[in-house]
Amino acid sequence: MNHSEWKTRRTRRLLGERVEESSAYTEAGYAFALGQAVHDRRTELGLSQAELARRASMTQPQISNIESGGMVPTLPLLARLAKALEASLTITLDDDSSFSFTPRAAA
Repeated sequence: MNHSEWKTRRTRRLLGERVEESSAYTEAGYAFALGQAVHDRRTELGLSQAELARRASMTQPQISNIESGGMVPTLPLLARLAKALEASLTITLDDDSSFSFTPRAAA
C-alpha cells in the first residue's frame, strides 16, 4: 500500500469500514482517558499536582505521568486517588469507555 492509499482509523470508521484496534491502542486510550479524568477533577478542586500527590501519598512526577497517560495505576492506587480527589471513581469499559470522578456528598 502506498501513502496515498493510507487512511486513519477515524477515516475508515467514517467510511463504514470495520476497524480492528490493537490491544496496545485500546490500553493507551484508557490511560489517556483516565489521565484526563484525574486532571479535570484535580483542577476542579483547585489542586496542584504536588498537593494531589501529597494527599495520595505519591510524588508529583507520578501524578504528572498518570495525567499524561503514561501510567495506568493499580486498583489500590486508584482508590487512593479517588479519596485524595474527594470523589468516587466510575469506570465504564465498553465501546465508549469512560472514567469519571463524582464528588462525594459532604458529610
